Amino acid sequence: MDIMYEKDNKERVPFEHYQAEYEKADPQEISVRTGFPYVEEEKAFRVKFLGVEYFAGFPEFIVRPVKESDEYLPLVSMNAAKILVIRFLIEGCMATGTGKFLTYREVPWGETYYRQFNGRCMMRLAYSYGNRLDAFRAAMEKLGAKPIAAGDAGYEVELFDGFPIRFQLWSGDEEFPPSSQILFGDNFAAAFHAEDLVVACDVIIGTMKQL
Repeated sequence: MDIMYEKDNKERVPFEHYQAEYEKADPQEISVRTGFPYVEEEKAFRVKFLGVEYFAGFPEFIVRPVKESDEYLPLVSMNAAKILVIRFLIEGCMATGTGKFLTYREVPWGETYYRQFNGRCMMRLAYSYGNRLDAFRAAMEKLGAKPIAAGDAGYEVELFDGFPIRFQLWSGDEEFPPSSQILFGDNFAAAFHAEDLVVACDVIIGTMKQL
């Protein structure tokens, strides 16, 4: 069965394509490049994704949590999350940030995909939670995000260890609609493609709703 990005994504790329590329890779090279340990006895990489540790199998990309949990597990349940992670294993790299944050427009090719990002991520976040700040805070805390002083409510969540994303909300009123901003640690620019960041935020917001 093909696993694809959302229907409105520019490219619909079947999971089988990435699986074939993944099988050709060297697990030790992937481990050095991404910083994810390769556990020989498990035949899998140990990947921490949105605060939960998983084993990502190699050469067949089958994912399971390191510890069984009753919580919603996006990397098990969400096709987009699986594609995001296998793409990172194939193409991505560990990169150290400087502590600065970038808007989506400041990421290479961000201007090209901005309309998609704005609709699928920032507007979705604003209209889902802009007038429900308590629900936003509760979902972010379940993700293990840390509160930040930004907007009417703000949190920082790590996609992978060392890759922080900031979600900021301003509630609406009679005059102005709710609004949001999403910022990325500056190391994202070296490690991900711009279109992957759309999917990353889509996955996080989808996980918040499931939680």
